[in-house]
Order: sequence, then C-alpha cells, then structure tokens
Amino acid sequence: MSIAATVTDPPRPFARRLPDAASELVDFTPTKAFFVGIDSDGCAMDAMDIKHQECFTPCSIKFWNLQPISTIARETALFVNLGSVTRGLNRWLALRQLLDLLRDRADVAERGITIPDYPELTDFIDSPHALSDAGVAAWAAANPSPTAERMIAWGDAVNAAIADMVHGCGPFPGVREAMQAMHDDVDEITVSATPMEALRREWSEHGLACYMQVIAGQEMGSKAEHVQYATDGKYARDHVLLIGDAPGDRDAAARAGCLYYPILPGAEKESWHRFVAEALPRFLHGTFAGTYQRSVIEEFNATLPDLVPWETLSGIRTVTMPTVK
Repeated sequence: MSIAATVTDPPRPFARRLPDAASELVDFTPTKAFFVGIDSDGCAMDAMDIKHQECFTPCSIKFWNLQPISTIARETALFVNLGSVTRGLNRWLALRQLLDLLRDRADVAERGITIPDYPELTDFIDSPHALSDAGVAAWAAANPSPTAERMIAWGDAVNAAIADMVHGCGPFPGVREAMQAMHDDVDEITVSATPMEALRREWSEHGLACYMQVIAGQEMGSKAEHVQYATDGKYARDHVLLIGDAPGDRDAAARAGCLYYPILPGAEKESWHRFVAEALPRFLHGTFAGTYQRSVIEEFNATLPDLVPWETLSGIRTVTMPTVK
C-alpha cells in the first residue's frame, strides 16, 4: 500500500509541553504506510534482567539506606520491576512503588525499620517536568533539598552502573528477523523509557539501529507520547502498532490510540517468531484489531501477577499501575 493511499486521522493536541528532544519525532515524515514502535529492554533487547538485578536494585539499596533489609528490598524491587503488573515502569515511578511497598511490608516493620515518606519524590513525579535525568535536574534546581540531591545521586549511580555492567546484551532470538520482515512495509522506531545515550549505544552495538528511523528515549517523553508525536495525523490509526513486554506498554498503546502486540516475559523467542508468522501479516492486512488483539492481550495479562506474595500492614495486597502523566 502506498503512503498516498493511507487515510490518516487528524492530529490531536499534545497532553503537555513538548520536550525539546521530541522535535525529532514531531518532525518525522513517514516513508511507509505502516508504523511500529518497539520497546527496548525486556522486549527487543535481553538487557532488562541484568539492569535491574545488578544495577537498579543495588543502587536503590545503597542510596535509599535499605541495607538493613537488603534481602527484602531486593525481593520487592525485582517484583516491582520484573515480576508483576508494574513491570517496565519508568524508573522514578518504580522507585516510588518500591518505597511504598516496603513501608507496608509486615516483615520490614518487624525489623523495626521505618521507610521515610520522601514527599519530594512524589512532588517531582507530579510536576510538569519529564521523568528523565534532565527533568529531575531541572526540578531539583528549583526545589533544592537533601532528598533532591539523593534522587540525582541515585539516578547518576544507576546510569554509571549500567554503563559499567551492561555490555554485550543483545537482542532476543527472532528480533532481527522481525525487523527485517517489517523493513519493506513499516516505519520502525525504538520507543523506550531508557536514556537515549544508552539506547543508541546498545542498539548500535548490536547492529539494530540501522532498522530504526528514530531511537526515542526518556528525553523525548513517555512511550505514549513517542507514538503520538511520531504518528498523529500521519498514519491511519489501525496502521500504528506498539510492541512491548510490560503492562505499561499495553496502557501506553491504549493512550496513544494504537494497536498493541505483547512480548511475553520468559517466552520472548516464541513471541517474536509468532509476530513474524502470525501478527505481522494480520497487521498489514487489517485483521489484527478486534478478536486477535484481545486474545494476545488476554494471554499477556495472565502472565504477570497483581498481588504481592508477602504480608502487608494495611491488609491490601493488590498492586495497581500508577497513573502516568
């Protein structure tokens, strides 16, 4: 199908002020009739587990004084970031989720440990600033405090740990083949909450950057905004698809008004092979939406729990996705 034959929907107003870096997405000109945004860590790149096990979690224990409950903190952090409905959250939302869950754990209270409230963290999350390195630096400059300094130190330490630790973590089996299968019909961009420096380094290191028209990271906004900036008024809505591995990706697709294909955690190879054999042909021929999409999303929803496996002080064990601005 030619681009000229595609009927596009009118653009929608943007939800908040455009990050400066997002101009690359807003100015993006389609070269194909179809568009696919692809998440990075845990979806295309097999780098999510190492980042959370070896980088985010140790830094959270160190910088938020969780050493007396390090085992509990590690279990909670990995539940938040890898093993539950909050998998794949933006790092600042995930940090708040970690601290909130720890405050409510009965075994933390039994050890006589109190987790401070850190209202500054919520103030930043609720502010107009992007949930990125640049955003927290700008917020902290206007709201100086010891907690603000701790937040920046934590974020910098995570970035340094990733740069030091994460090397050679390439794509899951089937990813390169999927990008090649899409190449003739689909504009492809990377859609991620990872800082752009790390994304560009990792995708270039493994020869995947050449398939992407744009590599979009946290500096360009949220994943829903990435899709909106790049596609609104440029493609028919049923010609836009987001591929991800987390409930937040599913919800980002819903906010952006586009289709969603899930990569199942623990079955990444099978999910990518299924995409090429089954989902991509449906997407290109207009039979993806409706029954097929509902079936793959229902399968995905069943893979990640929304109940914590430990006792809580409040008696509430259900975990919900935080609201993303």
